[in-house]
Amino acid sequence: MAATFFMVSGGAYGTEDIVHGAGYGLAVVILVLTSLLWSLPTAFMIGELGSALPSEGGYYAWVRRGFGDFWGFQEAWLSLAASIFDMAIYPTLFVAYLTRLAPWFAAGHRGEFVALGVVVICAGLNLAGIHVVGITSCWLSLLLSAPFAVIILIAPFKAGTLAHAHAAPVTSTVGLLGGTLIAMWNYMGWDNASTIGLEVDRPQHTYPRAMIAATIIVSLSYILPVLAVKITGVPASAFETGSWADLAGLIAGNWLRVALVLGGMMSGFGMFNALVMSYSRLPLAMAQDGMLPLVFARVHPKTRAPWVAILVCAGGWALCLSLGFERLVTLDIVLYGASLVLEFVTLVALRIREPNLYRAFRIPGGLAGAVLAGVFPTLLLTLALVHSERETVLGMNGLTFAALIALAGVAAYYASSPLRRSRRRQGLEEGLAEESAV
Repeated sequence: MAATFFMVSGGAYGTEDIVHGAGYGLAVVILVLTSLLWSLPTAFMIGELGSALPSEGGYYAWVRRGFGDFWGFQEAWLSLAASIFDMAIYPTLFVAYLTRLAPWFAAGHRGEFVALGVVVICAGLNLAGIHVVGITSCWLSLLLSAPFAVIILIAPFKAGTLAHAHAAPVTSTVGLLGGTLIAMWNYMGWDNASTIGLEVDRPQHTYPRAMIAATIIVSLSYILPVLAVKITGVPASAFETGSWADLAGLIAGNWLRVALVLGGMMSGFGMFNALVMSYSRLPLAMAQDGMLPLVFARVHPKTRAPWVAILVCAGGWALCLSLGFERLVTLDIVLYGASLVLEFVTLVALRIREPNLYRAFRIPGGLAGAVLAGVFPTLLLTLALVHSERETVLGMNGLTFAALIALAGVAAYYASSPLRRSRRRQGLEEGLAEESAV
């Protein structure tokens, strides 16, 4: 549950632009509706498929079972492609909060070395196994949530006393659509917890409970701090990217400001750490299925950690640190959303093709309930597609850029055909040898 918290959220950091542009009332409406229409259906879908098919590779294995090798490969490709734009953000976020406490790290290449250190440490924790990552996530989630809990507790005693703070006019109008897209990004990543299915104790019961509990915790971690600051009278215009620490200082003094900055560092570290665990299982599962070289299937004999996949992925993300990626929210949503739609379609397909498959948790309402679960997330993703035309990447709109990445996945699949044929021949030869021995 704690690992899922970091794969999805990492605390209220990132909600500031919603409040600044939409105001308190609309921001809370956006956060509540996005949780109900986006997060909850996705958590239900992960709960059912995760309990029915607890597999290494998670969503990749589900799509492959439902639609074959081609679509399974595309599912993994889209997720790994999105990680290139996403994973460089979290070490950078860690450094950004660190420099607020110690500006010395902003000079020269010191920040880059710190970011690289985050990558190395997280890779090391992941090599130690998922138990270590899970325990680390538990402690980090408690520590970074504590300052927000203090804000929630102190805010009623400061009711209306901070109305003078930063009373500047609102300079942006996020609105319902823009705010929803930002909220979708903040609520994105529920399926990442599925990729470690074979390493989870009693996954048939653990996944549904963890998904539903994490949905509630993530939603409250966004909504309650916003409502608490509203009580104090701080105008919505005081919210801007990274302003939670300043708001905490206004409410309780410099000690809470420092605690929020430390929480931001823990948030960046925890998100990167948990997502390394998730993404590294995709090359492992693909290698086991003959879609990548067998070297990616090597695991540590004691921890079962896919050490080759972890090191290669960590090396790739480390190379991206110097590129200075900005958070392309819409592009992330489009790439991630395409893979998510495949998962919802797989949910329905497996209900039809394998009705007798044991499901410890089942979305209520029969086949109609499974279909309806994907309706609102798909509609929200359609809005993201429409909005992507306004964002440009390398001189082209976001939708075109995302389409090119998807097409590259098709080319990569056919380029790996010789590898799959070789693995099939090898499997056939091993089967014949076993049969001959018997």
